[in-house]
Amino acid sequence: MASRWQMFRSSVELENETLSVLRPPPRQTVSEWADMFRRLSPEASATPGRWRTSAVEHMREAMDCIGQPSVRRIVIMSASQMAKTELLLNTIGYYVHNDPAPMLLMQPTLEMAEAFSKDRLSPMVRDTSVLRERIADSRSRDSGNTIAHKTFPGGHITMVGANSPSSLASRPIRIVLQDEVDRYPVSAGAEGDPVTLAIKRATTFWNRVVIMTSTPTIAGNSRIEAAFLEGDQRRLWCPCPHCGERQTLKWSSVRWDSGRPETAAYVCEHCGALWSDLERIAAARAGEWRADAPFDGVVSFHMPGLISPFVALADGVREFLEAQGNPERLKTWTNTFLGETWEEKGDKLDVHELAGRDDFDLDDELPEGITALTAGIDVQGDRIEIEVVGWGDEHESWSIDYHVVRGDPSGPHIWADLAEYLKRTWIHPIFGELALRSACIDTGYMTQQVYAFVRLTHGCFAIKGIKGDEGKPVVGKPSRNNPAKIGVFPVGTMTAKELVLARLKSTRGEAGYCNFPIGRDIEFFRQMTAEMLIRRLHRGFTKKEWVKTRPRNEAFDCRVYATVALEILSVDLAAVRRVMLRERERLDAAAEQSEAPEASPKRRRVSSSDSWAQRWRNG
Repeated sequence: MASRWQMFRSSVELENETLSVLRPPPRQTVSEWADMFRRLSPEASATPGRWRTSAVEHMREAMDCIGQPSVRRIVIMSASQMAKTELLLNTIGYYVHNDPAPMLLMQPTLEMAEAFSKDRLSPMVRDTSVLRERIADSRSRDSGNTIAHKTFPGGHITMVGANSPSSLASRPIRIVLQDEVDRYPVSAGAEGDPVTLAIKRATTFWNRVVIMTSTPTIAGNSRIEAAFLEGDQRRLWCPCPHCGERQTLKWSSVRWDSGRPETAAYVCEHCGALWSDLERIAAARAGEWRADAPFDGVVSFHMPGLISPFVALADGVREFLEAQGNPERLKTWTNTFLGETWEEKGDKLDVHELAGRDDFDLDDELPEGITALTAGIDVQGDRIEIEVVGWGDEHESWSIDYHVVRGDPSGPHIWADLAEYLKRTWIHPIFGELALRSACIDTGYMTQQVYAFVRLTHGCFAIKGIKGDEGKPVVGKPSRNNPAKIGVFPVGTMTAKELVLARLKSTRGEAGYCNFPIGRDIEFFRQMTAEMLIRRLHRGFTKKEWVKTRPRNEAFDCRVYATVALEILSVDLAAVRRVMLRERERLDAAAEQSEAPEASPKRRRVSSSDSWAQRWRNG
């Protein structure tokens, strides 16, 4: 009898456990769950004990958007120490307890992901009873849990680094939590953008949840800023404690006595009243989130330090004053206190100025001013990009073609397609058919495949950028100190990019002017202007540095490589052109003598077999 009773109890318990997993989640928001169940741990909080959302009122609406059917993504662009991590922890706790699902928590690196697990998640599980019942300690025997992966009835959570391609393998994930996305690498190895890779893992779930949080970085190169602008752009409107009028808090409304940050106060833009810190915090607590853009499935919040209950206004002023005269410290203050991107000041091209040139129409023939053609080749994870550049007197240039060969660079097919493309010729109105005189390809990615291609391809040169290259020549003597024993040309990247920048900034009629064809895609110009030259203070010295203003910059790299290809030729284009014109005249004269008297005096086009330029290319 006892055995049957135990079997009956076991079946009932199994049924109850199954029903608890299948039961719809309670009609409870994340903030309500946290207020009811969450306990703050002494290792992670200055005020351990019961969680109170009222202490971080600015986070309530963001937490309550989680799980709403109409919300596809939640984006938080904020200052530091604004309880972003607490929102992620509350989200994890809510779904473990109420709505079990597979979850992914992504940090910039694997080490940071493991630190999150040990320092934040494990203490929360230990001190929150409803979670402790569901997630076994990774140190317990046969728990099946590790630091980076924890299971619970109905789901699991995996903590990964954005720098690890293997951790982003295709496993279905319903809840995707991405922390500090502006610190993620541009690409997870050869796999592509880690943010996109992670979000794709949730596409099969109709009730998926995607949360992105970060302190922003550089304007134009900030993932969180781009994601914020894709959303409805909510800002907190705070009522004045004196006149009641609502406003968003701005740094321009902060006032203090000269040299005395402790006198800092906020000035109402409506009535001019000064707010104390307590009044500012109370106004933020009573704030109302308003969207600046239409809602289309993405809610986005901007949370500056001015609405923080944890930071005194005097501290913000003090940090601001200490950062004066130091661009790096001022950038950090802008990112971490204002929660805004930093606009780098430096030499930068205007994308619309370049895109609006429309200098020539490339139909069947090259522009007459071209004397030689070179190419710059950039290898990416799933493609190879090439720009063909025509060069004339005083290094005037024409962008003849921008071509993308798609495929896997680790396999042979894409290289065969590239080789075929480099054999192309273009018709010149004076010189007949022109082929590429030289091409350069960077060896920084897929190095062995690049070596093998260069070994078999006439006129294609391998190049490698030099670190700490300020003041180095554009190109140096080639070295064969590599496994393939091919000549690899060292490139002074700083010098080469400065040269290209100067030429792109040239105006019509100046030496080095860059011509672009009618109808070139705007993305090409965005990539061509994706880097800027800035100057930083480093140990008391000014140091020049190239920084990206957006992730994609292949067109700019290709132009640099095509320029290096011309430098490797080391020819006087004007002298070469004079020789080519004399040869053209000789061929024309010979053709006229061989023609019948009644033949048309119209000049004959030369074929590739008698093209002097073709013979010049072939050496």
